[in-house]
Amino acid sequence: MSEPEINFADALREVAQARNINELQLIEAFEQSLAQAYTRNVEPDKRIEVHLDPQSGELEVLVVREVVEKSEDDNLQISLADALELDPGVEIGMEMEFPVDRELFSRIALQAAKQTLTQKMRETERNVVFNEYKDREGQVLTAQVVRSDNKGNWFVELGAGEAILPPREQIPGEKLTPGNRVKIYLKEVRKTPKGPTILASRADERLLDYLLKQEIPEVANGIVEVKAIAREAGQRSKVAVYSHNSNVDPIGACIGHRGNRIQAVTGELGRERVDVILWDANTRDFIRNALSPAKVGLIEVQPDGHDATVTVTPDQLSLAIGKGGQNVRLAAKLTGFKIDLRETAAISDLDAAMQQAMEEGEMDTASSAAQSAFDALFKDSKSVATASPDDVQE
Repeated sequence: MSEPEINFADALREVAQARNINELQLIEAFEQSLAQAYTRNVEPDKRIEVHLDPQSGELEVLVVREVVEKSEDDNLQISLADALELDPGVEIGMEMEFPVDRELFSRIALQAAKQTLTQKMRETERNVVFNEYKDREGQVLTAQVVRSDNKGNWFVELGAGEAILPPREQIPGEKLTPGNRVKIYLKEVRKTPKGPTILASRADERLLDYLLKQEIPEVANGIVEVKAIAREAGQRSKVAVYSHNSNVDPIGACIGHRGNRIQAVTGELGRERVDVILWDANTRDFIRNALSPAKVGLIEVQPDGHDATVTVTPDQLSLAIGKGGQNVRLAAKLTGFKIDLRETAAISDLDAAMQQAMEEGEMDTASSAAQSAFDALFKDSKSVATASPDDVQE
């Protein structure tokens, strides 16, 4: 009993539609895979070509031989005399095609073709995924959490492809749950021998930048510009903003009424603290703002343009440094300067300041008394003018 006739064109068309693969590319891959399989398993020394008609579904397997004056290899060549018997119009250099009986399409050849075709389909799918997401690098997408592995990686479904969130790109302490939808920054798409690797991030500062544009209209329309971001994911971030409209307070616009705007941003980041500060073209003022909430004193910017020395009173030093050095570390990243905090002994207590003033006043009084005693030696300018050593001795 013969096997039922298979319409390969219809079958490939269904596969192409189901897997979002270009139909003509899939047909070409099928032709190549079947030709390779037939050559390897049935006619190893012959040149084989396969043609599948996309419309009719007719499949042809052909042995191709070149017309030569005298054949030296009957597998690849045919002599001109033999060729003329088959076709009086042939000439040397032409190629002749000889159809293969379908009965010779052995099961092993078709199985090998199926395996090769599966590989081709997989490669095609990988290229589709790579091409789709390569153009979306740098975008923020909404993805569905799928699973994790024993290395701490999380995988999220983007649609046509799956992206990986390695531990370094996760928000520390954030609990992800399969089925949940989260926003991710598409950091990198690269080809590997096993297919495209899509690297996603929730720790990148550009995710924070995207969220600010989403939640704050003034940032989205360019009235308020985000000049710089320094972020330690899951803990704290600093955002430097500037208003191009003198009537718009950039910090107030970002915070929103009762903090509703900034809370919407932090809610997407696991309640990460976000400090909004005013950007300033003056380097010293920008550094001063970046170190807030600490109040700092004199700021000296070194000639190299990369280092700054900041004096801080004792009561503000720990605030300037921050927990684990976080405040000064974020300020340095935000401004691009290496910040060296120097403690100063300046008076910060009002009572101590008054006491010092009083002591200085007493010193001034004593000094004035000595001056008066000296001046009393001379009654007027005339006395000074006419005084002599003898007068002084008396």
